[in-house]
Amino acid sequence: MPTRDDMVLVASYNAAMNGRLYAAAASLPNDVLLADRGAFFGSIMGTLNHIVAGDTIWLRRFMVHPSAFTSLQAMADIPAPTGLAYRYSDDLPVLLQHRVRLDAIVTAFAAKVSDRDLAQPLSYRNARGDNRKHFGSLLLHFFNHQTHHRGQASTLLSQSGVDIGVTDLLEWLPDQH
Repeated sequence: MPTRDDMVLVASYNAAMNGRLYAAAASLPNDVLLADRGAFFGSIMGTLNHIVAGDTIWLRRFMVHPSAFTSLQAMADIPAPTGLAYRYSDDLPVLLQHRVRLDAIVTAFAAKVSDRDLAQPLSYRNARGDNRKHFGSLLLHFFNHQTHHRGQASTLLSQSGVDIGVTDLLEWLPDQH
């Protein structure tokens, strides 16, 4: 099962990769970012908005964890999206502000999670009903979801002539001596 150190590592990795993704997207004109590319969420902006929506949904769910993480209190001020294709903004700088805010919350949250917290179950509700799952596994899903859709956005950027470079988590893993 994941440890607190794993969560800190992937939170840092995700924030950095999100920064690289948005910097790459900023090199393209808005009409290219909004063009429907046939991806699951249509466009580059559609995909970026989906990642923000998914993160917002999960972070709001994590607020009910029995440890009541104070680092997640800021999520109370962020409205829940009405669906997975919710559009926070089609203006990249506006969406980037939201992304940076979420990444700061995630980074602060990961630093406060304990191994004991990770071992607990979390009860939450989704469109299919009530669920109760291992919290550490839910956090793995949360980070994997970002990585999955960043990969889609990276492909869309590549098709538009923009390379975001190496995105492998392996590059972030510390060497063992």
